[in-house]
Order: sequence, then C-alpha cells, then structure tokens
Amino acid sequence: MEIELVTVDEVDKSVLANLVQFYQYDFSEIRDLAMTRHGTFTYRYLDPYFTEVGREADFITVDGRLAGFALTRGDVDEDGSWNVAEFFVARRHRRRGVARASAQRLFARRPGLWTLSVDHNNHPAAALWRSVISTVAVGSVTETDRYPPDAAVACTRFRFRMADAAERPPRTGPPGPVDTESAG
Repeated sequence: MEIELVTVDEVDKSVLANLVQFYQYDFSEIRDLAMTRHGTFTYRYLDPYFTEVGREADFITVDGRLAGFALTRGDVDEDGSWNVAEFFVARRHRRRGVARASAQRLFARRPGLWTLSVDHNNHPAAALWRSVISTVAVGSVTETDRYPPDAAVACTRFRFRMADAAERPPRTGPPGPVDTESAG
C-alpha cells in the first residue's frame, strides 16, 4: 500500500471541496452541523488555502487514488508553529494505517512546533492523535482542554515538537507493514 501526500493545486479545489462535504457529514454526528437547503454543508475556510501564504492543502492518496485530505496552517500562534486545521481519511481507508502514515509524513515535512485540536466528542480521533504524536514528538507533549468561548467547541489542544531528521532514531531492520491505528 503506497500512501502519499499530494499538494492540492487550485485546479483541483472543487475535488477538495467535495471531500470536505464527506468530512462535514462525518462531523455532523458529533457537532450540530446542518445541511443547507441544497443538501450540502457550509465550510467557509477553503478559499484561504489557495489565496493565503502559510496555508497548505494536501490530498491523501492510497495507491494513487484519493483517500482523504489534510489542511495545515503555519504560524498560527506567531511562534513559527504549524497547525493541523482539518484532517480526513475516507471510511474505506480507516483502520488500515492510512491516517497514521499520512500524519507522520505530514509532520516529517516540517520539523518544529505543531498544534492540533480534537473535539471532545471525537474519541477515535483523540486516540489516533495521541498515538501518532507519541511516536513523533521530541520532548513533552502539552494537552490543554479548551471550552467556549475560548474555542469554537470543547476540545483538547495538543502542542508538541516534531523531531528533525538528526533527532529521529535510526530505523532498525527492514521496514514493516504500515501500523494499524485505532481510528481514522
């Protein structure tokens, strides 16, 4: 199974917008997201990923086929950190290691400080992120619970530092299969 992150070009913005609909649909189970009268969900933050510096949109592919996306933002806290704003793996690819491998690749591209927040009602995602972060973080990991009005929803914010290549332990033995995560 070949898992890759592929930069979303503006010409493929509509494809990303379609995937965001699946993402929002999944979230409608844990958040109060209502469909528009057109049968879609509203997501106001897509355009900045194609117009603002410091925002990146990537497709997640498995064997060359779409499997999800990752949206990241740089310097959210004005300290040079990167933030995972949105992360989605389609149901077909969950519990097969796709989310774990994609997240590890995402973090490895930018050593340094990272943050991400997980909705308190999204237990599978919390388990996944704790597991992934424990394998890539150097030093301590900070978990801070946030609540409205300081956050849009009750969530846990993770803050950690991703190792650069020199800090990562050398791989021993042949590469094994992609790990299986507990959530997608």
